[in-house]
Amino acid sequence: MAAASCGAVEEPVSVLKERAQKAPPEVCVQLCIQIAQQQLRRADKFYNEGNAEQARAAVDDIVTYSEKARDSAIQTRKRLKNVEIDVRKMAERLRDIKRTLAFEDQPPVDQAIRRLEDVRTVLLKEMFSNKKEQGKQ
Repeated sequence: MAAASCGAVEEPVSVLKERAQKAPPEVCVQLCIQIAQQQLRRADKFYNEGNAEQARAAVDDIVTYSEKARDSAIQTRKRLKNVEIDVRKMAERLRDIKRTLAFEDQPPVDQAIRRLEDVRTVLLKEMFSNKKEQGKQ
């Protein structure tokens, strides 16, 4: 388990998805981020190989699992900052990927970037509204 958490052994996405479905929210956060990061690497690879359909499916997973990570982080009130940082890095990487794509392949990536920015906005609001509430008490 220690090797898996350090990233030395990369589990297949299908295994991670199964684990994320059954995991408690505290564990689900990290699993969902791992899935999103792996799918980001796969999307880049698929776009480079010219497999736009597979790349779009991977991009959809990036957004879906980033949103699940956000929801689990908010539910547990833990790892909010880490998830926000990871999602920001993924959005930046998607912007880089988008610049290399043909015009017709850009809209799904653009939409994914916007949704990731929405994930970040919710996380930031949650982090800073939480600090304000603690200061009032």
